[in-house]
Amino acid sequence: MKIKNLIAATYAPLHPDGSLNTSIISEYSKFLVRNKVAGVFMNGSTGDFVSLSTEERKEITTAWSQNKTSDLYLIDHVGDPSLKVSMDLATHAADKVDAIAVLAPYYFKLNTIEKLVHYCKEVAACAPNLPFYYYHIPVLSGANLNMLDFLKVASKEIPNLEGIKFTNNNLIDFMHCKHFEDGKFNILFGFDEIFLASLPLGADGWVGSTYNHMAPLYYKIKTLFEAGKMTEAAELQRKAIRFVEILDAHGGFNGVAKGFMKTFGIDCGPSRFPHTTLGDDAYNGIKKELDALGLLEHLSG
Repeated sequence: MKIKNLIAATYAPLHPDGSLNTSIISEYSKFLVRNKVAGVFMNGSTGDFVSLSTEERKEITTAWSQNKTSDLYLIDHVGDPSLKVSMDLATHAADKVDAIAVLAPYYFKLNTIEKLVHYCKEVAACAPNLPFYYYHIPVLSGANLNMLDFLKVASKEIPNLEGIKFTNNNLIDFMHCKHFEDGKFNILFGFDEIFLASLPLGADGWVGSTYNHMAPLYYKIKTLFEAGKMTEAAELQRKAIRFVEILDAHGGFNGVAKGFMKTFGIDCGPSRFPHTTLGDDAYNGIKKELDALGLLEHLSG
C-alpha cells in the first residue's frame, strides 16, 4: 500500500516532570484523523528520538499501536547510531505498526552508498513483513548521498524496501527517485516549507511536523495548485513559512511548536533539552502574531 496525503511527524508527549505521557495519544490520534491527516511518523526528529531512551521509544511505539485505527497509517522511525539498538527497535515494532524507517547513523557518518545499504538491509530484515523506508535528512544525519544511487542498489538488496522519506531540498534528486522504475517506490516529501514546489514533480505523500498544526492549509495549497491558481497557492505557502519563522524566533521551532499543540487541546507537555518550553503568555503573543497574518483561520481544528 502506497501511503499518500499528509503524514504528521508526531511529538513525544511528556508529563510536566518530563516523563512520558502516552495517555494523550488516544486524543492525539483522533485530532489528526479529524484534520484528514493520513498517517503518523513517530519517534523521528520532531519526536525528539535523540532525547529518548530506547525503552521510551518502545513505549511510544506500543502506545500508538494500541490506538491504531484504519484511518491512520503508522510509520515508526527506528534509526539509531547503534545498529544493534536500531535492530532491537525494528524487532519490537514488527508486529505493532504499518511500516518502519531509519535515518543514517549520525555520529560516525556514512560516506558511501554501500555502507548505507548495509545498515538499512540489516534493520529491514528485523521486520521483514513491514514496508521499509529510508529517512533521508542529510542536514542532520550528515549522510549527504544521492538517493537515486541509493535506490539503484537498495532495490536489489532490500526486499521490503518501500521508499524514502525525502527531507532535503534537492528537487532534482527527488524527481529522479519519484520516477525510478516507473514510480515503483513511495517517495514521501519531507520539507514542509517547499510543499508547493513538490507538487509539479508528482509528490503525493508528505511527512512533516507542521501537518500537526496546519493540515487544512496544505490541503488548500494542493487544491489551488490543481486548479491552476498558483499565486494564491504561493501566498498560502508563504504563510506556512511565516508560521515556522515566527515560532522559531521564540526559542527554536521544535520545542515551541510542540508547546503550540496545547492550542488544539493536545497538551504534549514540555520539551527536553536543548529545546525551549514556553509559558501560556508567550503563546498568547504568538497567536496575536499569527492572527495579524491571517493564519489562525488555516490552523487545524
